[in-house]
Amino acid sequence: MKRIVIFASGSGSNAENLIKFFQNSDHARVTQILCNNPQAKVLDRAKNLEVSALSFNRVSLYKTDDVLNILKASKPDLIVLAGFLWKFPEHILNAFPNKVINVHPALLPKFGGKGMYGMHVHNAVVKNKETETGITIHYVNENYDEGATIFQDKCDVLPTDTADDVAAKIHELEMKHFPKVVDQLLHE
Repeated sequence: MKRIVIFASGSGSNAENLIKFFQNSDHARVTQILCNNPQAKVLDRAKNLEVSALSFNRVSLYKTDDVLNILKASKPDLIVLAGFLWKFPEHILNAFPNKVINVHPALLPKFGGKGMYGMHVHNAVVKNKETETGITIHYVNENYDEGATIFQDKCDVLPTDTADDVAAKIHELEMKHFPKVVDQLLHE
């Protein structure tokens, strides 16, 4: 059975979607949620779905091997960033080469980089009068949103769309594609 560990920072809708997608799988399971925000709703979602969940702080992630040791004990086949807002540390990337992926709410390389997440991205898409946007699922490297692209899908942005409209379209793409791409990666 393949093991998936999810890092999240917020509400956890993508994490919940992944947990539910793999609940009845004979191939893979989400075995743990790791979160940098002890108040995040994702921790409640994990508890309700009977998935182990832990929160950690900056020191545990960046200055010690605490989080790395948790991961080593968990033995994940894939580490999935699902709305995780901190830069992922190089020492963990080095310990799990080509095993860390992220979903970004835009068509990278557009609208990527530090500070470009969630509504910041959707507001920028609308402000820039883009005619399309989408999601990018990519490997994580030492730079924000610069890892190799695994998958992209697009949606139209209408001249009348607000950032909230764009967010809803992106959420739909994430819910549809993210679990399937994770599953495909675990079959490779």
